[in-house]
Amino acid sequence: MSFFLQAFGIVVGEEGGYVNDPQDPGGETKYGISKREYPNLDISQLTLAQAQEIYRRDYWNALNCDSHPWEMALVLFDCGVNQGVSTAKGMLPIVSSAAELQAERALRYARTETFGRFGRGWMRRLFHVFKLAQVTPK
Repeated sequence: MSFFLQAFGIVVGEEGGYVNDPQDPGGETKYGISKREYPNLDISQLTLAQAQEIYRRDYWNALNCDSHPWEMALVLFDCGVNQGVSTAKGMLPIVSSAAELQAERALRYARTETFGRFGRGWMRRLFHVFKLAQVTPK
C-alpha cells in the first residue's frame, strides 16, 4: 500500500504556501518547490496538483518510499523534500531507524550557516513529523 497521499499532506503542510525570503537559499518557493531546484517553473503560479506530481516523481519515487514502512517512508520523504534527495539517500545507509534519521538530520541542520535564522523551525518540523510518523495511516 502506498502512503504517498498521506505523506504529501503532511509534508506540504510543513512547507506551506508561497514564500520569497531573500535570506532563504532556496529562493522563491511554493509548497516546498523552489526556484533554485526548478528554475523553469513559474513558482508563484504553481498549483497544488502540480506540486503533488513533482513530489511523487522527484521525491517519493526517487527515494523508493513505497519500499519502507510508514514511519521511515514519511521521515525519509520529508528529508528529501527539505534537505534534498541526495542528502536523504546518503543518510539512509548509516541509519537503522526513523529516529536515527531524524537525529542525523538535526546534526546536518545544526552545521548550516542559516541555522540561527531557520533552526528553531527546522527542529520543530523534525519533532512534528516524527510524532506523526508514529501512527500508521489506515
